Amino acid sequence: MKQKVVITRMIPDAAKEMLKKEADIFMWHSGDEPMPRDILLQEVADAAAIFTNVADRIDKEVFDHASKLKVVSTMAVGFDNIDITEANKRKIPVGHTPGILTETTADLTFALLMATARRIVEGMDYIREGRWKSWGTMLMSGQDISGATIGIIGMGRIGEAVAKRARGFDMNVLYHNRNRRPEVEKRLEARYCSLEMLLKESDFVVLLSPSTPETYRMIGEKELNLMKPNAVFINTSRGTNVDEQALYQALASGKIWAAGLDVFENEPISPDHPLLTLQNVVVLPHIGSASIATRTQMAVMAAENILAGLSGRKLNHAVNPEVYDTNQK
Repeated sequence: MKQKVVITRMIPDAAKEMLKKEADIFMWHSGDEPMPRDILLQEVADAAAIFTNVADRIDKEVFDHASKLKVVSTMAVGFDNIDITEANKRKIPVGHTPGILTETTADLTFALLMATARRIVEGMDYIREGRWKSWGTMLMSGQDISGATIGIIGMGRIGEAVAKRARGFDMNVLYHNRNRRPEVEKRLEARYCSLEMLLKESDFVVLLSPSTPETYRMIGEKELNLMKPNAVFINTSRGTNVDEQALYQALASGKIWAAGLDVFENEPISPDHPLLTLQNVVVLPHIGSASIATRTQMAVMAAENILAGLSGRKLNHAVNPEVYDTNQK
């Protein structure tokens, strides 16, 4: 008898077919709408695996309902939506999808930086609303990118990829990271500095830190007050890393020039959120890794984690390898 896999969103056919060959699948069918909590709890009761994503909360309640669970796999790099402590108590490996989305997310980060700096969305709205009457000397003037200073908070894989793109624009690269990266400094001519120095010197501040208790609202009123009045703030990490009320106040008062945001503390962001009332904010619906090729590869990697867990093999990409005994395959 095949084991059951619960898939909380519709996924690409390539990954779905991989799982169907080896398991019985239950896949929530309603497009991008979240799987209702009551249905999730009902379906995991006899499930051996859960295929999840950043929007699903896999917490103690889920683990308590899933008595037959062998593996959880998320189609994401981040796993802050999964209670790893509870998974460890039950010796359940949790898989994720690192590496694949690096370049795609870096592309989106830099696209958001450019769109925000040069007021691309605002300019498009200006035309569509019929307000463009003539060429103007300072019409829709933005910030220069070439030759500017970029400060990257979080020099992981994506941070490196963003720095590489910045060097292509002759930008000066500063970075702040939990650990200094001398090899990155040499390869990308990046300069390590304190967070305070980075905020004071950067024309563009790009936040790429993971979501942890230490990074919760790490950018707040104090940090925003250190930034230049012409500074652009970009966040493609996690919304919980930013105090959104403080960011709104900084943007509305002109303490900083603009912001580009792909992530929010509560997703989806409410249409009446104060940030959405500002013209100097460009927002996206958490699409950092959303290219067709990358999302398909992520789904396939997540499926591979599932199949490994179902067969008792070690996951290729486990976030909690401590669940394995040293003598296990």
